[in-house]
Amino acid sequence: MTEHRHDLVILGAGSGGYAAALRASQLGVDVALVEADLLGGTCLHRGCIPTKSWLHAAEVADHAREGSSMGLRTSYDGVDAAGVVTWSEGIVDRLYKGLGGLVKTSPGLTRVEGWGTLVSDRAGLGVQVGDRVVRGRNVLVATGARPKTLGLTIDGQRILTSEHALKLQELPSTALVIGGGVIGAEIASAWRSLGVEVTIVEALDRLVPAEEPDISKALLRAFTKRGITTRFGVKVTGATAGANSATLVLDDGSQLSADVVLVAVGREPATNNLGLAEAGVTLDRGWVRVNDRLMTSVRGVFAAGDVVPGPQLAHRGFAHGMFVAEVVAHQLGKLDISPTLPRDTDLPRVTYANPEIASVGLTKAAAQRMGEVTSFDYPLGGNGRSLIKGTSGFVRVVRLVDGPIVGVHMIGQGVSEVIGEAQLVTGWEALPEDVAELLHGHPTQGEAFGEACLALAGRPLHMHA
Repeated sequence: MTEHRHDLVILGAGSGGYAAALRASQLGVDVALVEADLLGGTCLHRGCIPTKSWLHAAEVADHAREGSSMGLRTSYDGVDAAGVVTWSEGIVDRLYKGLGGLVKTSPGLTRVEGWGTLVSDRAGLGVQVGDRVVRGRNVLVATGARPKTLGLTIDGQRILTSEHALKLQELPSTALVIGGGVIGAEIASAWRSLGVEVTIVEALDRLVPAEEPDISKALLRAFTKRGITTRFGVKVTGATAGANSATLVLDDGSQLSADVVLVAVGREPATNNLGLAEAGVTLDRGWVRVNDRLMTSVRGVFAAGDVVPGPQLAHRGFAHGMFVAEVVAHQLGKLDISPTLPRDTDLPRVTYANPEIASVGLTKAAAQRMGEVTSFDYPLGGNGRSLIKGTSGFVRVVRLVDGPIVGVHMIGQGVSEVIGEAQLVTGWEALPEDVAELLHGHPTQGEAFGEACLALAGRPLHMHA
């Protein structure tokens, strides 16, 4: 009896893996999806969705605390952390059930539960699951990432990763957050709104170092005003957990103590114990090296999402997964047009702190390597909707001189909802003059983006260029 061979076997059912499986099914590709854990991966269960649930709860707490400034008789009396976890898990569960239904009813999609390892032998490619090999003409590695720990001992009680922080049944009174990037800024922001005294320890000289320097300065001002303490330019050399507190040792010889320490220094690829190197896949410090078709050094083996060097974003995983599915479908003659891999620079990036940060495209410094640039900052203090929301910040639009818009950078509560339009503009290489012809609803925060484009087009309305 001839062993069944799938067109595509996917190792990992997180954002990249399940997106690849669903798209492959749509295109008539015979696909198997191998996962040892839950469908949806980190983003759904331990990352994006629960983090943003906590941040929304924090925003509601801020509104309750500030209601009197708007003539409302509201107050904030504290947080039931266990209740927030239960509410968050309810949201996750609803999304999880919906995803499970999609996978179950997708034609040609076989779900395989268990830990998988890549196999490349005389019989061809496949994924070993227990004593069974799930064979495929192509294999996609989409196993995602896990929290970095800096070599510190994580006990889940006093020294935490973000995954522990999202499950706390009781919030600490004080916290030290190692890392001022996206993860650290988001959880520090949420905790502060919920009454935690927070100190961020960052080895570099600013918060969110991947963003524009002026964005970092604006976030620091906002955090300082909210009572979040920061320490820059120091590295953590050790951490110890006691019965009632945790202590950090810094490279300048000083020590800091708090109820808990959160290690939020980013994530690393989850590629160990998968048989990748043994199968001939080239790795670089755990990252999978791929070409511009997301193919690894082994023909027929692809990689997608957080295992591939670049921005660690769920929507990048979605895009990668759909791309690989379409590459395979094109090879099989099931798709007429060969797909194009989305550029990392076209990916919108959002930090859901208070205030929010949203950006897409190139920073001014990166754009200047392409040629002469100009930019315009429109302050949210001149935007009616932002004043109603009680937020400050700005929208920066960067363009090449006499050329298209190549970057948009925003800070202010609510700007995450404006990034979609900004992505369309940079992705389609629109001119400010093109955007100036479009009408923005009033009053909206989108008007601030439109006003910046009007100014760059030489037609400023509510502000002198």
